Amino acid sequence: MGSGAITGYDGKAVRSLKKGTEVQMAGKIESNKKQKKDALLNSAFEIFTNEGFSKSSISDIVKLAGVAKGTFYLYFTDKYDIRNKLVARKAGIVFKRALEAYESAPFTGGLADAIIFIVDNILDQFNENKALLNFISKNLSWGIFKGAITGANADSEVDFDEFFEYLQKITCIERKQLEIILFLVVEFVSSTCYSSILYSEPVPIEELKPYIFSTIKFIVENNTSESTELIGS
Repeated sequence: MGSGAITGYDGKAVRSLKKGTEVQMAGKIESNKKQKKDALLNSAFEIFTNEGFSKSSISDIVKLAGVAKGTFYLYFTDKYDIRNKLVARKAGIVFKRALEAYESAPFTGGLADAIIFIVDNILDQFNENKALLNFISKNLSWGIFKGAITGANADSEVDFDEFFEYLQKITCIERKQLEIILFLVVEFVSSTCYSSILYSEPVPIEELKPYIFSTIKFIVENNTSESTELIGS
Protein backbone atom coordinates (compact mmCIF):
# COMPACT_ATOMS: atom_id res chain seq x y z
CA MET A 1 0.00 0.00 0.00
CA GLY A 2 2.75 2.36 1.11
CA SER A 3 4.88 1.29 -1.86
CA GLY A 4 2.00 1.92 -4.27
CA ALA A 5 1.48 5.43 -2.88
CA ILE A 6 5.15 6.23 -3.38
CA THR A 7 5.08 4.85 -6.94
CA GLY A 8 1.98 6.91 -7.79
CA TYR A 9 3.63 10.06 -6.43
CA ASP A 10 6.81 9.36 -8.39
CA GLY A 11 4.82 8.84 -11.59
CA LYS A 12 3.09 12.20 -11.21
CA ALA A 13 6.39 13.90 -10.52
CA VAL A 14 7.98 12.31 -13.56
CA ARG A 15 5.11 13.39 -15.81
CA SER A 16 5.34 16.93 -14.45
CA LEU A 17 9.10 16.99 -14.96
CA LYS A 18 8.73 15.64 -18.52
CA LYS A 19 6.13 18.27 -19.40
CA GLY A 20 8.32 21.04 -17.99
CA THR A 21 11.30 19.78 -19.98
CA GLU A 22 9.25 19.65 -23.20
CA VAL A 23 8.06 23.22 -22.70
CA GLN A 24 11.60 24.36 -22.00
CA MET A 25 12.91 22.58 -25.10
CA ALA A 26 10.14 24.05 -27.28
CA GLY A 27 11.00 27.51 -26.01
CA LYS A 28 14.69 26.93 -26.73
CA ILE A 29 13.91 25.71 -30.27
CA GLU A 30 11.81 28.81 -31.00
CA SER A 31 14.55 31.02 -29.57
CA ASN A 32 17.16 29.34 -31.79
CA LYS A 33 14.91 29.78 -34.85
CA LYS A 34 14.50 33.47 -34.10
CA GLN A 35 18.24 33.91 -33.60
CA LYS A 36 18.99 32.27 -36.96
CA LYS A 37 16.34 34.28 -38.79
CA ASP A 38 17.55 37.52 -37.20
CA ALA A 39 21.14 36.64 -38.11
CA LEU A 40 20.12 36.12 -41.74
CA LEU A 41 18.18 39.40 -41.86
CA ASN A 42 21.00 41.37 -40.21
CA SER A 43 23.58 39.82 -42.55
CA ALA A 44 21.41 40.54 -45.59
CA PHE A 45 21.04 44.18 -44.56
CA GLU A 46 24.79 44.58 -44.12
CA ILE A 47 25.54 42.99 -47.49
CA PHE A 48 22.75 44.77 -49.38
CA THR A 49 23.81 48.18 -48.04
CA ASN A 50 27.56 47.62 -48.56
CA GLU A 51 27.65 45.59 -51.77
CA GLY A 52 24.30 46.38 -53.36
CA PHE A 53 21.40 44.01 -53.90
CA SER A 54 22.34 42.96 -57.44
CA LYS A 55 25.89 42.03 -56.44
CA SER A 56 24.92 40.04 -53.37
CA SER A 57 24.10 36.34 -53.18
CA ILE A 58 22.48 33.90 -50.79
CA SER A 59 25.90 32.29 -50.27
CA ASP A 60 27.26 35.65 -49.07
CA ILE A 61 24.35 36.06 -46.66
CA VAL A 62 24.57 32.60 -45.06
CA LYS A 63 28.36 32.84 -44.78
CA LEU A 64 28.16 36.11 -42.86
CA ALA A 65 25.28 34.79 -40.73
CA GLY A 66 27.23 31.64 -39.90
CA VAL A 67 24.47 29.22 -40.90
CA ALA A 68 24.09 26.48 -43.50
CA LYS A 69 22.59 27.38 -46.87
CA GLY A 70 19.69 25.01 -46.25
CA THR A 71 18.76 27.05 -43.17
CA PHE A 72 18.13 30.07 -45.39
CA TYR A 73 15.33 28.26 -47.22
CA LEU A 74 13.57 27.42 -43.95
CA TYR A 75 12.71 31.12 -43.64
CA PHE A 76 12.94 32.64 -47.12
CA THR A 77 12.20 31.47 -50.64
CA ASP A 78 14.92 33.48 -52.40
CA LYS A 79 16.98 36.68 -52.30
CA TYR A 80 13.98 38.81 -53.27
CA ASP A 81 11.90 37.37 -50.45
CA ILE A 82 14.46 38.22 -47.75
CA ARG A 83 14.85 41.71 -49.24
CA ASN A 84 11.09 42.32 -49.10
CA LYS A 85 10.81 41.03 -45.55
CA LEU A 86 13.82 43.10 -44.55
CA VAL A 87 12.31 46.25 -46.06
CA ALA A 88 9.04 45.61 -44.21
CA ARG A 89 10.90 45.05 -40.94
CA LYS A 90 13.15 48.12 -41.27
CA ALA A 91 10.28 50.35 -42.40
CA GLY A 92 8.20 49.00 -39.52
CA ILE A 93 10.90 49.89 -36.97
CA VAL A 94 11.15 53.43 -38.33
CA PHE A 95 7.38 53.85 -38.26
CA LYS A 96 7.13 52.35 -34.78
CA ARG A 97 9.55 54.92 -33.38
CA ALA A 98 7.64 57.73 -35.07
CA LEU A 99 4.33 56.40 -33.76
CA GLU A 100 5.71 56.11 -30.21
CA ALA A 101 6.86 59.74 -30.40
CA TYR A 102 3.40 60.76 -31.63
CA GLU A 103 1.61 58.84 -28.85
CA SER A 104 3.81 60.36 -26.13
CA ALA A 105 3.49 63.94 -27.42
CA PRO A 106 0.82 66.35 -26.11
CA PHE A 107 -0.73 66.40 -29.58
CA THR A 108 -3.84 68.18 -30.80
CA GLY A 109 -4.81 68.75 -34.41
CA GLY A 110 -6.35 67.16 -37.44
CA LEU A 111 -5.46 64.10 -39.47
CA ALA A 112 -3.10 66.11 -41.69
CA ASP A 113 -1.24 67.38 -38.63
CA ALA A 114 -0.96 63.84 -37.23
CA ILE A 115 0.51 62.53 -40.51
CA ILE A 116 2.89 65.51 -40.73
CA PHE A 117 4.13 64.85 -37.19
CA ILE A 118 4.87 61.22 -38.04
CA VAL A 119 6.50 62.09 -41.38
CA ASP A 120 8.68 64.73 -39.70
CA ASN A 121 9.96 62.15 -37.21
CA ILE A 122 10.63 59.63 -39.99
CA LEU A 123 12.56 62.20 -42.04
CA ASP A 124 14.73 62.95 -38.99
CA GLN A 125 15.45 59.23 -38.56
CA PHE A 126 16.45 58.92 -42.22
CA ASN A 127 18.62 62.02 -41.96
CA GLU A 128 20.48 60.38 -39.08
CA ASN A 129 20.78 57.01 -40.87
CA LYS A 130 21.36 57.64 -44.55
CA ALA A 131 22.28 54.00 -45.27
CA LEU A 132 18.83 52.96 -44.06
CA LEU A 133 17.19 55.62 -46.24
CA ASN A 134 19.18 54.43 -49.25
CA PHE A 135 18.10 50.83 -48.71
CA ILE A 136 14.44 51.47 -47.97
CA SER A 137 13.86 54.10 -50.66
CA LYS A 138 15.34 51.88 -53.36
CA ASN A 139 13.33 48.82 -52.41
CA LEU A 140 10.10 50.00 -50.80
CA SER A 141 7.09 49.50 -53.02
CA TRP A 142 3.41 50.01 -52.22
CA GLY A 143 2.91 46.25 -52.50
CA ILE A 144 5.42 45.60 -49.72
CA PHE A 145 4.06 48.43 -47.59
CA LYS A 146 0.47 47.29 -48.18
CA GLY A 147 1.46 43.80 -47.03
CA ALA A 148 2.67 45.34 -43.79
CA ILE A 149 -0.32 47.59 -43.14
CA THR A 150 -2.80 44.78 -43.76
CA GLY A 151 -0.98 42.43 -41.42
CA ALA A 152 0.10 40.12 -44.25
CA ASN A 153 3.78 40.57 -43.43
CA ALA A 154 4.80 39.03 -40.12
CA ASP A 155 8.18 40.78 -40.29
CA SER A 156 6.74 44.22 -39.68
CA GLU A 157 7.41 45.69 -36.23
CA VAL A 158 4.08 47.50 -36.12
CA ASP A 159 0.48 46.34 -36.04
CA PHE A 160 -0.62 48.65 -38.87
CA ASP A 161 -4.11 47.20 -38.79
CA GLU A 162 -4.48 48.44 -35.22
CA PHE A 163 -3.10 51.83 -36.27
CA PHE A 164 -5.71 52.12 -39.04
CA GLU A 165 -8.48 51.23 -36.61
CA TYR A 166 -7.21 53.97 -34.30
CA LEU A 167 -7.24 56.56 -37.11
CA GLN A 168 -10.72 55.49 -38.17
CA LYS A 169 -11.96 55.85 -34.61
CA ILE A 170 -10.61 59.36 -34.07
CA THR A 171 -11.43 60.75 -37.55
CA CYS A 172 -14.53 58.83 -38.71
CA ILE A 173 -12.84 58.34 -42.11
CA GLU A 174 -13.32 54.98 -43.83
CA ARG A 175 -10.44 52.53 -44.15
CA LYS A 176 -10.32 52.78 -47.95
CA GLN A 177 -9.96 56.56 -47.78
CA LEU A 178 -7.13 56.25 -45.27
CA GLU A 179 -5.31 53.70 -47.45
CA ILE A 180 -5.54 55.98 -50.49
CA ILE A 181 -4.28 58.97 -48.50
CA LEU A 182 -1.41 56.94 -47.07
CA PHE A 183 -0.52 55.67 -50.55
CA LEU A 184 -0.33 59.22 -51.89
CA VAL A 185 1.74 60.42 -48.92
CA VAL A 186 4.16 57.47 -49.05
CA GLU A 187 4.71 57.87 -52.80
CA PHE A 188 5.16 61.61 -52.52
CA VAL A 189 7.51 61.67 -49.52
CA SER A 190 9.66 58.74 -50.70
CA SER A 191 10.15 60.37 -54.11
CA THR A 192 11.07 63.82 -52.75
CA CYS A 193 13.14 63.24 -49.60
CA TYR A 194 15.81 60.96 -51.10
CA SER A 195 17.89 63.54 -52.98
CA SER A 196 17.32 66.21 -50.36
CA ILE A 197 18.65 64.08 -47.49
CA LEU A 198 21.51 62.41 -49.35
CA TYR A 199 22.66 65.21 -51.62
CA SER A 200 20.94 68.37 -50.33
CA GLU A 201 19.25 68.71 -53.71
CA PRO A 202 17.42 70.89 -54.53
CA VAL A 203 17.88 72.08 -50.92
CA PRO A 204 18.73 70.43 -47.57
CA ILE A 205 15.87 68.52 -45.99
CA GLU A 206 15.16 71.13 -43.30
CA GLU A 207 14.55 73.70 -46.02
CA LEU A 208 12.40 71.28 -47.99
CA LYS A 209 10.24 70.20 -45.04
CA PRO A 210 7.79 73.16 -45.17
CA TYR A 211 7.05 72.34 -48.82
CA ILE A 212 6.62 68.63 -48.02
CA PHE A 213 4.29 69.37 -45.11
CA SER A 214 2.13 71.86 -47.01
CA THR A 215 1.74 69.32 -49.82
CA ILE A 216 0.75 66.59 -47.33
CA LYS A 217 -1.84 68.95 -45.86
CA PHE A 218 -3.19 69.57 -49.36
CA ILE A 219 -3.32 65.81 -50.11
CA VAL A 220 -5.23 65.05 -46.91
CA GLU A 221 -7.66 67.95 -46.97
CA ASN A 222 -8.50 67.53 -50.65
CA ASN A 223 -9.05 63.79 -50.47
CA THR A 224 -11.38 63.52 -47.51
CA SER A 225 -15.09 64.12 -47.77
CA GLU A 226 -15.55 64.37 -44.00
CA SER A 227 -13.91 66.63 -41.44
CA THR A 228 -10.34 65.60 -40.61
CA GLU A 229 -10.43 67.15 -37.13
CA LEU A 230 -9.58 64.60 -34.45
CA ILE A 231 -12.53 63.72 -32.25
CA GLY A 232 -12.11 65.13 -28.78
CA SER A 233 -9.28 67.51 -29.78
